[in-house]
Amino acid sequence: MSFPDTSSDESSAYNNNLHLTAAGMSFTYIRNNKGPNIEPWVTNFFIMFSFSEMAWKVKANDRPYHHLPEFKKKVFLCIKKSRYSGNAIKTYKYNVLTFLPLNLYEQFKRVANLYFLVLLILQIIPDIATLPWYTTLIPLVVVLGVTGIKDLVDDLARHRMDKEINNRKCEVLLDGRFQESKWRDMQVGDVVRMKKNDFIPADILLLSSSNPNSLCYVETAELDGETNLKFKLGLRVTDERLQDERQLAEFNALIECEEPNNRLDKFMGTMLYEGKRYPLDLDNMLLRGCKIRNTEVSHGLVIFAGADTKIMKNGGKTRFKRTKIDELMNYMVYSIFVLLILVAAGLAIGHTYWYEAIGSKAWYLFDGKKQDSSYRGFLMFWGYIIALNTMVPISLYVSVEVIRLGQSKFINWDLQMYFLEKDTPAKARTTTLNEQLGQIEYIFSDKTGTLTQNIMQFKKCTIAGRSYDVQFSHSKFLLSFSTGEPTTAAGVFVDHSLVECIRSGKDKDVNEFFKLLSLCHTVMVEHKDDGLVYQAASPDEGALVTAARNFGYVFLSRTQDTITIKEMEEERTYEMLALLDFNSDRKRMSIILKFPDGRIRLYCKGADTVIYERLSPKSRHKETTQTALDIFANATLRTLCLCYKDISADEYEAWSELHQEAQVAMSDRDAALDRVYEQIESNLMLIGATAIEDKLQDGVPETIAKLAMADIKIWVLTGDKKETAENIGYSCSLLTDDMQIHYGEDCKMCKGLHDNKHGGMSLQIDFVDMACECEAVICCRVTPKQKGNVVSLVKKYKKAVTLSIGDGANDVNMIKTADIGVGISGQEGMQAVMSSDYAFAQFRYLERLLLVHGRWSYIRMCKFLRYFFFKNFAFTLVHFWYSFFSGYSSQVAYEDWFITLYNLCYSSLPVLLVGLLDQDVNDKLSLKFPKLYLPGQQGALFNYKNFFISLFHGIFVSLVIFFIPYGAFLQTMGQDGEAPSDYQSFAIVTASSLIFTVNLQISLETSYWTFVNCFAVLGSIAIYFGIMFDIHSAGIHVIFPSVFTFTGAASNALRQPYLWLTIILTVGISLLPVICIQFLHKSIWPSVGDKIQRNRKKYEMELLQEEKKKKAPAFERGRRSRRSAYAFSHSRGYADLISSGRSIRRRPAARGIFQESIREVPQTAAENI
Repeated sequence: MSFPDTSSDESSAYNNNLHLTAAGMSFTYIRNNKGPNIEPWVTNFFIMFSFSEMAWKVKANDRPYHHLPEFKKKVFLCIKKSRYSGNAIKTYKYNVLTFLPLNLYEQFKRVANLYFLVLLILQIIPDIATLPWYTTLIPLVVVLGVTGIKDLVDDLARHRMDKEINNRKCEVLLDGRFQESKWRDMQVGDVVRMKKNDFIPADILLLSSSNPNSLCYVETAELDGETNLKFKLGLRVTDERLQDERQLAEFNALIECEEPNNRLDKFMGTMLYEGKRYPLDLDNMLLRGCKIRNTEVSHGLVIFAGADTKIMKNGGKTRFKRTKIDELMNYMVYSIFVLLILVAAGLAIGHTYWYEAIGSKAWYLFDGKKQDSSYRGFLMFWGYIIALNTMVPISLYVSVEVIRLGQSKFINWDLQMYFLEKDTPAKARTTTLNEQLGQIEYIFSDKTGTLTQNIMQFKKCTIAGRSYDVQFSHSKFLLSFSTGEPTTAAGVFVDHSLVECIRSGKDKDVNEFFKLLSLCHTVMVEHKDDGLVYQAASPDEGALVTAARNFGYVFLSRTQDTITIKEMEEERTYEMLALLDFNSDRKRMSIILKFPDGRIRLYCKGADTVIYERLSPKSRHKETTQTALDIFANATLRTLCLCYKDISADEYEAWSELHQEAQVAMSDRDAALDRVYEQIESNLMLIGATAIEDKLQDGVPETIAKLAMADIKIWVLTGDKKETAENIGYSCSLLTDDMQIHYGEDCKMCKGLHDNKHGGMSLQIDFVDMACECEAVICCRVTPKQKGNVVSLVKKYKKAVTLSIGDGANDVNMIKTADIGVGISGQEGMQAVMSSDYAFAQFRYLERLLLVHGRWSYIRMCKFLRYFFFKNFAFTLVHFWYSFFSGYSSQVAYEDWFITLYNLCYSSLPVLLVGLLDQDVNDKLSLKFPKLYLPGQQGALFNYKNFFISLFHGIFVSLVIFFIPYGAFLQTMGQDGEAPSDYQSFAIVTASSLIFTVNLQISLETSYWTFVNCFAVLGSIAIYFGIMFDIHSAGIHVIFPSVFTFTGAASNALRQPYLWLTIILTVGISLLPVICIQFLHKSIWPSVGDKIQRNRKKYEMELLQEEKKKKAPAFERGRRSRRSAYAFSHSRGYADLISSGRSIRRRPAARGIFQESIREVPQTAAENI
C-alpha cells in the first residue's frame, strides 16, 4: 500500500501554510496537514491482514474463471452478468433505438417545452381550442428539431471517439502466444505486451520489462497533467521468472486487491504465486491513459478494464455551470407564466360577468350549448391560456443557443488569440457561458506556467564573490572549448571573463562551481540517437545540469554507486558514497563523493536561508554573495546557493554507521535520516550562487494592468514560497512600489482562523470582506484543494462572478469551482485544458477574451433578450385589448398563420443577427477603454428593471397597434364605396403595423450595421408580405379551404391608401417615443460607451498613431530588495531509485565521441521552486 506524497505537489510546500499577501490588507491561514508516515513493516502487516477481505480477484491467463457464478451480479430481475467490465468504453448517450425517445425526454424536462406540449394537447379539445393545433405544433417541432440535431451531431462525435479508442491495437497472450487484438476485446486476467510509446489500454500490473529490474517509465500527462516521466517497478519474482513468451503463458497467479475506485494515488493488493504471497502497491501498476516511454517492451496483467479503470472512475460528471443571465432569464419566464395565468384568469372572470349581463340575453349569440356562465368562464380561462401562449417565448431558448454557438465560433476563429509558435488557437470548450465572460469580478490565477513561461534559463551566477551574466537559451547553446566560442551565436551572451576562467583552469572556484552542478543532482540520463536525454525531477534541476554541460562539465551516466562526467573533454568517474535527497523541509540536497585520488567531498546546494545557517565561520565571500543574492532576487530570479565540505575518511566512516542505522529504523525513519543529514551538512564552505529565470509570458504586466482598470480584481494562488510570489507580483505589475504590503503572519484575524480549526462562518465572512478590500491578493503555500476553497469563499460570500485560470493538474480544482474556468495549454499537460471552459496558449489572451469577446457577448445577449421580450409582449397583448371588444371570448386578433410564423420567419432573423454581430465599439477601442467593461459587472444591461421596461414598452406598442387601427376603422368608407372595417382587414392592418414596428425597432437598437443586418430587416418585411399574399390567395384556399380562410383579404385591404396611412401613423407613433428617449439619453445622460462612440474617429486616429510609436518597456524592475526562491522542485528527486540501483541502464559497450546533440526533455512545471 502506498500513501500520496504530499510534498510532490506545489501545494504541500513546507507545512502547507497558506500565506496571503495583499496590498492594503494581509492575512494568513496556517495548516499542518502532514500525511501519514507508515513504515514498510506496518504496510506489509496491513496488507497481509486485510487481503482476505479483498473482494476483487483476478486470475492470470484464465478467462473462464472470471465468469464463474460467484463473480456475477444482478442487473435486472433475474438477469445477471459478470461484475468484471469489458475493456470497451462508452461515452456516447444515444444509439439508433434510444435517440428519439431519450432526446425528447431530455428536451421535455425544460419547462417551456413541456408547457407548449400541454398547450398542444389542450388545443385538441374542441371546447377550449381558440387556435388551430398547428400554430403550436410547427414552432414546437422546429425548436425540438434544431436542438435534437445539435445533440445528434455532438453524440456522433462521441461515437467516433469511442470507436477510435476501442479499435486501438494491442498484443494479448492467447493460446500460448501473443496475438494482435483490439482494446475492446481485452478482458480482465489477460497478459498483454506493450511497446515503447504505446498507450496503456487498461489498469495493468507490471510483470516485467526490457529494462533492468523490470523498470518501466510512463508519462502521465493524460492522467494528472504532468509531463515528467514517472517510473514503475515489477516485482522481483515476476522480473526473474516472466521474461519470455513461454513463461508468461504458464503464469497462473491469483491477484486479490481492492475494488475499482477513483483513487489515483492508491492501490493495495497481494499476488498469490507458487504458494507465496507478495504485496502489491501503486508502484507496480500501469494505469490506463498513461504512455510507455523509454522502455522498449513491457509485459503486464490486466487488473481493471474499461469502466472499472481509475481514469474512467475519475470521469464523473462535471458540475453544470449556469450564467447569471440564465438564472435571471428563467426567473423572468416564471414571472411571465404567473402574469399569463393572472391575465387569463382576469379575462375569464370578465367573460363570466359579460355572459350573464349580455351574452345569455342576446339571441344571435346563442350557440346551442346549455352551459352556465361559470363553466363558460372556466373554459375561457383555458382558451386564453392558449390564445396568449406566445407571451411565453417558445423560441427563446433555441435562439439563445444559436447565438451562444455563434459567439463560441468567433472565439475559436479569432486570429489575435492564435499562438503561432505552438499552432494553438483559442478554444471555447463550452457554448453556454459566453456572456458570463462580460461580468467577471474576480480572477484567480496560478503562477508558474500561467503568468510565467515555465521554461527555466540559467541567467546569472556569482562565484567566489564575483558575479557573471550568462544570457542564453540552455537548449541552443554549447561552448566549444577548442575555440572558447559558442557554437550558436543567435541570442547568446556569455561573460567572456567567465569563459576565460574555465578555459584556463586557474580559477579553482569556477571549476568547483560547475563540477558541483554536474555532480550534485538526481537527474536521470538516457543515451539516445547519438545524444543524451536528461530526465529531471524539476525544470530547475534540468536547467542547472544543462548549464554545467554548456560550460564543459557534461553529466554522462550514473550507476548505483558511481557518477561519470566529462570535465573539459576529459571523462572522469566518481564513487558515490551517499545521496542526501531534497525534501520540502530540508530545502537542500547533498551528495558525498570519493574522488579518484581518494579524497572525500560533500557537495551541497539549497536555499540561501538554510545554507547560510550551516556555513563555516571560515567561509569566505558571504557578504558579497549575499549582496548578489539580493540583486538576483530583485530581478525576480530563482536563486540557489552552492557549497562544499571536505570530509576525512574517519569522519565519513563514523557518519556512515549512523546513516545505515537510520536507514533501517522501524519508526520515524525520515526524522532519523534528517538528524543524520544535519550532522554531516555543517561547517560548509560557500562557493557561490546561481540565478535561474522563469520568464514572464509576453504581455502579462500589460494584461494585468488593463484588467485592473476594468475593475477586475486579480488574486494569484500559488504553492511558491512567499518571497517568490511577492517578486512575481512586482514583476507582473500586480504589486507596485506605492502599495502598502502587509503579510499574513501580521494578521490577527488569520491567527483566529488558525486557532479555530474549523473557522466559524463569521470569521470566514470577515476573512473574505477583508481580502476583497485589497487591490491585489497573493496566496502562497496553497494546496490544490485550498485553491478551490478560496474561490468558493469568494463565490459564497460576495456573490461575485469568478474566473480561474491555470495550466496544470493542480489547478483543476479551482478551474472547476469558478464560474468560468480557463486552461492554458502549457508545459504541464492537458488536464487543466480538459477541465476548462475556455482554453488558449498565453495569459495575455485573457484580456481579449474578457474585454472584447466577453463584453460583446454580454451586450449582445442583453440586447437580444430585451428586444425578444418586447416583441413578444407587443405581439401578444393585442389579443388582450381585442378581448374587451369581443366579449372576452378568447378570439384572437390575428390570422392563425401569422401567429404561427411570427417568431419563426417574420421577426427572428434581425434580432438573431444583433445577438451575433452587434458591437457598440470595435475591438481596439474596447481594449483602449477598459471602463467599458463595468456595466457587465454591475449587471446594468439586463435585470428586472430592464425586463419591466420591456414589458411596459410592449404594452404601449400593443395599445398603439390596436387602438389606432381600431379608431381608424370606425365609421369609415373605402374609395370604392366598400367598408374596410371588417375583421380580416383589421387583422391585416394590425399585423402589418406590428411587423414594421418590431423590425424598425431592432434597427434603432442596432449599433453595428452590416449588409447582413440590412438584408435581414428588409428581408423579414419582404418575407411577411410574400407569405401573406400567398396564403391569402384563392389557389391555396381551393386546396385547403378549412385551413386558409383569409382568401383575398390582403389584396383587398392593402389596395386602400387609407389603410396604408393608418399603418404609417401607427408605426410612427410607436417609434417616436423611443427615438426621443434615445436622443435625450445620449445627449443629456450619455454613458461611457456613448461618449466613445461620439468620438470614435478621433480615438481610432490616436490608436493608429500609438501603433506607429515604439512600444514602451513592459515594466520596470522594483526598487526594493526582495529575496527570490531557491530553484528546486517540491517533489523528491530520484535518490531512492538511484541508490537502489534499479534505475541503472545497461551501459553501452563502447562510448562514442560525445555529440553536441544533447537535449533536455521538457519537464513539469508543478510550481517547481
